[in-house]
Amino acid sequence: MNEADTRAELIDKQLEASGWKTSLDTGVRVRREFNINAGEIRASGMRTGQLKADYVLEYKNIKLAVVEAKSNELDVSEGVAQAKLYAQKLRLQTGFATNGKEIYEINHKDSTEGKVERFPTPQQLWERTFGESNEWLERFNAIPFEDMNGMKQARYYQELAVNRAVEAVAKDKQRVLLTLATGTGKTFIAFQIAWKLFKSRWTQQKDAKRQPRILFLADRNILANQAYLDFGAFDAAALVRINPNDIAKRGEVPKNGSVFFTIFQTFMSGEEGKPYFGDYERDFFDLVIIDECHRGGANDESSWRGILDYFDSAVHLGLTATPKRTDNADTYDYFGEPVFTYSLKEGIQDGFLTPFKVKRIQTTIDEYVYTSDDEVIEGEVDEGHVYKESDFNKRIVIEQRERKRVQDMLAAINETEKTIVFCANQAHAGLVRDLVNQEASSKSVDYCVRVTANDGALGDTYLKQFQDNDKSIPTILTTSQKLTTGVDARNVRNIVLLRPVNSMIEFKQIIGRGTRLFEGKHFFTIVDFVNAYHLFNDAEWDGEPVEPEGGNTGSKGGKGEEGNSGGNGGDDGEDTPSKPKLRIKLSDGKVRELQSMSSTYFYVDGKPISAEEFLKRLFDTLKLPELLGSEEKLRSLWANPMTRRELLKKLENAGCHKDDLEKLQELINAKDSDLFDVLEYIAYAKSPVTRAARVETNKDNIYNLLNSKQREFVEYVLRNYVNIGVDELDVGKLSTVLTAKYGSIHAAQQELGSVQDIQRTFVEFQRELYKEAV
Repeated sequence: MNEADTRAELIDKQLEASGWKTSLDTGVRVRREFNINAGEIRASGMRTGQLKADYVLEYKNIKLAVVEAKSNELDVSEGVAQAKLYAQKLRLQTGFATNGKEIYEINHKDSTEGKVERFPTPQQLWERTFGESNEWLERFNAIPFEDMNGMKQARYYQELAVNRAVEAVAKDKQRVLLTLATGTGKTFIAFQIAWKLFKSRWTQQKDAKRQPRILFLADRNILANQAYLDFGAFDAAALVRINPNDIAKRGEVPKNGSVFFTIFQTFMSGEEGKPYFGDYERDFFDLVIIDECHRGGANDESSWRGILDYFDSAVHLGLTATPKRTDNADTYDYFGEPVFTYSLKEGIQDGFLTPFKVKRIQTTIDEYVYTSDDEVIEGEVDEGHVYKESDFNKRIVIEQRERKRVQDMLAAINETEKTIVFCANQAHAGLVRDLVNQEASSKSVDYCVRVTANDGALGDTYLKQFQDNDKSIPTILTTSQKLTTGVDARNVRNIVLLRPVNSMIEFKQIIGRGTRLFEGKHFFTIVDFVNAYHLFNDAEWDGEPVEPEGGNTGSKGGKGEEGNSGGNGGDDGEDTPSKPKLRIKLSDGKVRELQSMSSTYFYVDGKPISAEEFLKRLFDTLKLPELLGSEEKLRSLWANPMTRRELLKKLENAGCHKDDLEKLQELINAKDSDLFDVLEYIAYAKSPVTRAARVETNKDNIYNLLNSKQREFVEYVLRNYVNIGVDELDVGKLSTVLTAKYGSIHAAQQELGSVQDIQRTFVEFQRELYKEAV
């Protein structure tokens, strides 16, 4: 039997014999062909590394095991590696491999494996997984995930995060932490947790005759409002958005409801210095969800901590995107180790987050020393002082320097793509906004806008317009601190760093502004003017939380960026210098001498690597010259569209995907060349030739083979090749090309002959195209 027959005739029946037959009444569900992830997005838009389990066994809404099926003609051991991989990916204790004749079981918890006679029953597998029964866990698991009428299916890691969190609640854990990368849906996870607790009527008193009261705490209005909307599956009467204006009108805090949303600043404010949260009974809330909990809520010295201390009888659920480090160790001390972690690297590899590349730009004025030919417009010069990146736009402002950087930024990006620019402070964000609008080709007055705390309601309007994927204006936002977290703008293609980023926490949050998926978005670009790329080299850039060195210094709590009562609150990175900033106008000669250089890094296996590193990997690790054979053989294989396709497949199997070659094409400044030239450059150190030059060199030899009508057709193909690339020479494009030029295949045949004649012409002219120039 083939594998499909083996499943239908043997494996399905064995599963059914052990009680694994889908039935909502019994809580048993067998998921077939279960897609675990989406597959990493490559630069070409293709996805690789998709994982699909033949069977996932589910009982009481919990996935318990995977089954990898193989044909009965194969040994059962052929499926063991996949069964282990899928079970590890889904964090399942049990995996099975089977060929319909034998069953091989792997127990990851006990580290045991071997052949068994039959599949365990659903109840046996449940007891083996969870051990002693827990009434509340049973009740939580009995509540299915809310799918928003089929509109929102939970991803595998979101299910895991929810299940681990409610399991902790069922086991009476008072502080629970979830660590998931930005863009992976922490608010959706928080909603599902709240939904299960709400529907099961869990409360801290356990026997209360009411549904739980839940508080969602954020530090910015935009995050609280976003969460309020994301909890929309709850009855409208159950949701309460707390704000000071409503409290002032009512004369009291709202208490009728089940899920309450507010920001720390609102709860800390109140009449005559008395915080509003004190108007609630201490045991009013059963669950407090702290969004972006690393931002100060768990810090002993933070004023926000007073809210958590006051509602200390509630379960505290912290959500964060940042693994443990010195500057957020207090968060981990407060909550304990996370019950579930999902990293940025894993999100990109699974295809649930967008990969990125880094474009580093350095200028000749990254540092500055005053000389007498420069003009002091304002302030006092510190003679001989070397002004560094941390000084610019805080102690010293040089408009020509910022203009040069803006020009370089616009040259490095596609000006029609949505971009967020992180600046030193609000004044700097305003200056950069003005310079962008002066230098950009777009003449829309709102092409580039500033969104900072001081921009208030107008800034919020700009942000909503920017987040609307149907709107192209505004295209560029400048900010300082406000947009580092929680902004769901899925089509951001560029993140520009014009200020130092000294905190790994902040760096990960900023990167997270670009990782959200959007159709047609295959990667995003980090344009780095401030050497922030060195943070990628930090051992803790990605992966599991580790114990920080140097003790628990912790980040200090303080004002949030958005207030909720008429003012904006916070300073959004604005400094209050003790003396006026030094403002300098460079001499004309210095302005003419300003130069810049750029280098590009691509994300590979969790880290950005340089062109040199990537080339070395292809040359040394993959042994590309040996793989290709010889330069003559490469040229011969590439010149035929049939063997060219086979070669690309062979390279992909060896670890060199087509999109890797396209990355290198940009890195070696060969965007107008052919992928053939990239391979020649790597393997044989040959300088790339542009596609246009290749056509010009070989066109006489090509046209000598053709009659006038064939020549007209081939000229059309070659124009497309020069403008678009080598994909235009693939046989798979031939029907599209013929229809585009002639209107139909039939019309093309009237001009060029039979289908076989056309294909022969299409293949044979390429042999001449790739002949080496003499």
